[in-house]
Amino acid sequence: MADWKTRAEVQQDVVFFSHTLEENEKNADEVFIWDLDKTYLDTKFETFKGLIKTALERGFQKKNVPGTSELVMALKKAHFVKKETDFLPIYFITASPPQMEERIVEKLEFDGFRPYGIFCKDNLQNLRPGRLWRLTKQVGYKLQALMQLRLRLKPDVRQVLWGDDSESDALIYSLYSDICTRRLNQTEIKKILKNFNVTGPQMDKIFELQGRMPASDPVEKIYINLAADTDSEYYIKFGRRTLPSFNSFQTALDLYQDHRIGMEQVIQIAQDLLLNYDFTTDELEWSIDDLVRRQILADETLQEIFPALKSHGLIHHLFELSMPAKPIKESRNGRVYCLEGSFEPWIPENIDYIHDYR
Repeated sequence: MADWKTRAEVQQDVVFFSHTLEENEKNADEVFIWDLDKTYLDTKFETFKGLIKTALERGFQKKNVPGTSELVMALKKAHFVKKETDFLPIYFITASPPQMEERIVEKLEFDGFRPYGIFCKDNLQNLRPGRLWRLTKQVGYKLQALMQLRLRLKPDVRQVLWGDDSESDALIYSLYSDICTRRLNQTEIKKILKNFNVTGPQMDKIFELQGRMPASDPVEKIYINLAADTDSEYYIKFGRRTLPSFNSFQTALDLYQDHRIGMEQVIQIAQDLLLNYDFTTDELEWSIDDLVRRQILADETLQEIFPALKSHGLIHHLFELSMPAKPIKESRNGRVYCLEGSFEPWIPENIDYIHDYR
């Protein structure tokens, strides 16, 4: 762990470890970006004790959020079918210290893949009086990491992002999108960043990175794992592009609807939840019904998935929805953007970043 500085790119508290060639990054049409903590791994480091415990864990001891390893493997399999390569363009952003990077990679390889890169937060420098408050302040750190990554990728890259509801990830990802597209001016951005305790030097770095980025929106979709049981209706303010999900099965269903994974992978993820995480068929059925009630899953999608799920015993043969599913109103290149009767915008013109009504 002692040699991490010789392998990393360090800019303020953002530490990046690359695990692929630059040409691979520049050639990726679509990349997947995951927040590691509480989104992929079930980590706890809000306290000094938790930080130390997490740092000492070996890779095989780290626990996944239910279904996430199968979800990434599903993306990897689908990417292989499309691109005929075993290398999935996936990046992780974690508030874990860079001293943990080798063990994080050990865990990911144990799960069956190696990331293109990992961003870590040099958080151990904050374990002293006057800086402890920075341990859990992630807005500036994650924004800077996302913007640094943006400059490593091709101008027209599409990004699918995963986060959770414990670290304002929906806010961070949406703000990142607004910064990329210049939907907000610098005065508006400064006001928001100050509200979230982003320091002056980090704010300067964010604006410097913005000046070097193309004025386009790379964010295709945002998935939020409801680890803290936030009401899903809170996320309406971020638009339909942001999908809060209660479990990996719901995310898998939406990925299938958007043709990012196949039916075989949806079945494997559901089976993983049933066999390894004590899920029940009733919970899988509730997950489907919840997505229908939120007007996310289309009737066309349900007509495809119901026979397969029933034949594998994943839902009951007599299962019925609490309300009819809506048909697709708008889709492009296989991605579903709107169902009949939907009225919320895909991306709102103005998001209230300051007030949190959860």
